[in-house]
Amino acid sequence: MRPPTPRENSKYVVIGAGLAGSAAAWKLAQRGHEVTILERTTPANAAGSSHGSARIFRYAYPETFYAELVTRAKTGWDELELLTSTRLISPVGAVDYGTTRDPRSLARVLDQVGVEHELMGAEEATQRFAGIAFDTEVLWQPGAGVIDAEESVLAMVDLAVKNGARLENNWPVRSLQATDSGYRIMAVDGRSIDCEKVIVAAGGWLPELLGHLSLPSGFLAGMPSFEVHQEQAFHFPYADAPRGTEGAWPTYIHKAAEFQSYGLPGGRDADYLGQKVAEYKGGRVMRGASEQDGVVDGANRERVIEYVKKFLPGLVPEPYAETTCLFTSTPSEDFILDEIAGITIMSPCSGHGAKFAPLLGEMAADISTGVDGVPEIFRPGTKAQNLLLQGAGAR
Repeated sequence: MRPPTPRENSKYVVIGAGLAGSAAAWKLAQRGHEVTILERTTPANAAGSSHGSARIFRYAYPETFYAELVTRAKTGWDELELLTSTRLISPVGAVDYGTTRDPRSLARVLDQVGVEHELMGAEEATQRFAGIAFDTEVLWQPGAGVIDAEESVLAMVDLAVKNGARLENNWPVRSLQATDSGYRIMAVDGRSIDCEKVIVAAGGWLPELLGHLSLPSGFLAGMPSFEVHQEQAFHFPYADAPRGTEGAWPTYIHKAAEFQSYGLPGGRDADYLGQKVAEYKGGRVMRGASEQDGVVDGANRERVIEYVKKFLPGLVPEPYAETTCLFTSTPSEDFILDEIAGITIMSPCSGHGAKFAPLLGEMAADISTGVDGVPEIFRPGTKAQNLLLQGAGAR
């Protein structure tokens, strides 16, 4: 065990260097604030939710609220790519379909927010995307694509450091204690750092950490229940495409009553040879990230193989690579971006947060520095705390 070092100080501390934490650190440092990033291992490591080269970027949502947020987030992605001279989103497009996906309703939302799209019948879609067997109308979004999560994290961390932030790797947080000037963050091995304000972006470790953060009881009671899945993903080879044809297939979301699946070009993760396919929330449920074991569930593998045989005829139904990853969700699938007394809880979870990273970094920088603007739907702790205080005042 590493011996304790002298206590250090920083005005802002960000716990977690995944997509959410790295975005918050980048935006805080960009504004000239003193920032330290504490990462339990290393940024974008395989044990977290932000590793690898394949996450879906799409605009289609049943709610105008989220679709509009995506358009705002895209501005942040454009800035990030410009500042780093790196392509972080590969524009492969996306298709949405299925009896419970309601492509026509999604198209109406995209009409409202001004995002380019096309609604087509199943036969036309099959002619255009011959590798997919469609069972309903299809929504096509040409502006959608694939996010390179790992490169995005590293880019944002690099920009944060270039703007003066300090990165501390191998710094697993145990607890947070209030002090006269702010907070003292304790590591598992006894190290500590003092700060005025802290942003907690711990991903799948958040459910286990929440009770150790010196949060007021009312605020803590307002936090939703978190469900952490050990999601399973399988890479299937393209039947016809030659090696290196990234972009020949779009990303997809297919929702039917009996099975919900998503897929996207696997990219660097699986040597550009095939499509990454998964069952939505197909992995086992855990109390938190510490329970993950990285073991792929055989029954889930068989379900996905049968799905590929039926709905993805353009793939060879034999996975050549497979992996597990963390998938943290709330019952409503809404994000948590809430603050009280200098502690910001940041959990853009529920399997759809990656695409919002730069925008959520902006929001986290705002809320932690006292700037309003975070949507109330992301602030359940504050709502619960206010109701508690109002009730106490009434008595």
